[in-house]
Amino acid sequence: MEQLSQVNAPIYEALRRFRRMRVVPFDVPGHKRGRGNMELTEFLGEDCMNVDVNSMKPLDNLCHPVSVIRDAEMLAAEAFGAANAFFMVGGTTSAVQSMIMYACKSGDKIIMPRNVHRSAINALILTGAVPVYVNPDVNKQLGIALGMSPEQVEQAIRENPDAKAIMVNNPTYYGICSDLKKITQLAHEHGMLVLVDEAHGTHFYFGDNFPVTAMAAGADCASVSMHKSGGSLTQSSFLLMGKNVNADYMRQVINLTQTTSASYLLLSSLDISRKRLALSGKEIFAKTVEMAEYARAEINSIGGYYAYSSELINGGSIFDFDRSKLSVFTLPIGLAGIEVYDLLRDEYDIQIEFGDIGNILAYISVGDRKRDIERLISAMAEIKRRFAKDGTDMLSHEYISPIVALPPRKAFYADKVSLPLEESAGKVCTEFVMCYPPGIPILAPGELITDEIIQYIRYAKEKGCQMTGTEDINIERLNVLK
Repeated sequence: MEQLSQVNAPIYEALRRFRRMRVVPFDVPGHKRGRGNMELTEFLGEDCMNVDVNSMKPLDNLCHPVSVIRDAEMLAAEAFGAANAFFMVGGTTSAVQSMIMYACKSGDKIIMPRNVHRSAINALILTGAVPVYVNPDVNKQLGIALGMSPEQVEQAIRENPDAKAIMVNNPTYYGICSDLKKITQLAHEHGMLVLVDEAHGTHFYFGDNFPVTAMAAGADCASVSMHKSGGSLTQSSFLLMGKNVNADYMRQVINLTQTTSASYLLLSSLDISRKRLALSGKEIFAKTVEMAEYARAEINSIGGYYAYSSELINGGSIFDFDRSKLSVFTLPIGLAGIEVYDLLRDEYDIQIEFGDIGNILAYISVGDRKRDIERLISAMAEIKRRFAKDGTDMLSHEYISPIVALPPRKAFYADKVSLPLEESAGKVCTEFVMCYPPGIPILAPGELITDEIIQYIRYAKEKGCQMTGTEDINIERLNVLK
């Protein structure tokens, strides 16, 4: 067997060999290399449809890989400094849920920050695990939730010595990092696993001068959104594991929910993107940071906006900052982040990642060009000139500390009744309410509905945030405990 290295992409190479074989398909998918759906083939291209194939011996099987997928996973593990890596075709949501399902059974406690992505709380509904929330500090000026400080984690461990795991989201959507090494050390001293939602940290593994990676910090598992800053196709991710995780059992856990019909478009995109980052990641992400730093300086010189960076670092709840992130505080110009987001799209044909109550995030990657950055800066200057207003009555905070009355699973499956939003105060919610993106719940199943939360939901709707999670699509009613 030939010696594999990071210049190889085994899945991609196997697909190229397969395409040359001109095999006659009597298997699924039914479009038969695109011939059965010409409109789709014209839209996506013949090359794409030719490799949208089913698992077979030459191409291996994601559920039980023994050849090219196994080789590709070994190369991914090596590139990320992990003991093992799995290809995930259900997005980082699937990776987050697999980590939690591996660590926790029904009734087990897991320590986590409350500003986790909904996928983590969904995993609690699936497993019956019980969250011990660490309410993160909030930056009062920016209104955003920060990381978990080691002191907060230590207190949670002291109060819950029977917890099975600690989950950390690192970095947050806004670029804020916790002290992963210290948290990992604390957890391991008390026999707890460390699970890291590293959805927004792919580039940490391949660039210089980035915050510490989960694997380098000694964490047990990390979920990595390769499709975000790594360049693979949407919905493709990696699940990384340290040496103390039983990878064979983890694969069984993954196979409980992951499709048995894995897309080779997604798998090959992960394989090719890993190769590219392993070989050229340092240069790629040096350029990304350079563009972000330039944009930050120019936006701050407009006045009113605040594009923040590593000056926020405080050694605790903001232990480090991801300088490739372009997060901008908009309230000083009298506009909510979501309003700036909408204006950029509707008036200037610029689509940024998200806008919430007080901030926007423009996702910068190697795919950007200098002229695109200049266009964004110019548009933001014009928005200030054309649309800025007095911001006296604006809400300023993104995060409201929840009051947890019941575990998420118990509340989600409980008998419920639908009430108008205004009549739900004082009741226990049985569903999610969140702005998406970023997908961090305002309310999760099992939490008490307060007047402050109702005001926040009304305000976010009025400003145009995309609200999701509720059975009532208009979010005029909430499901509450009967």
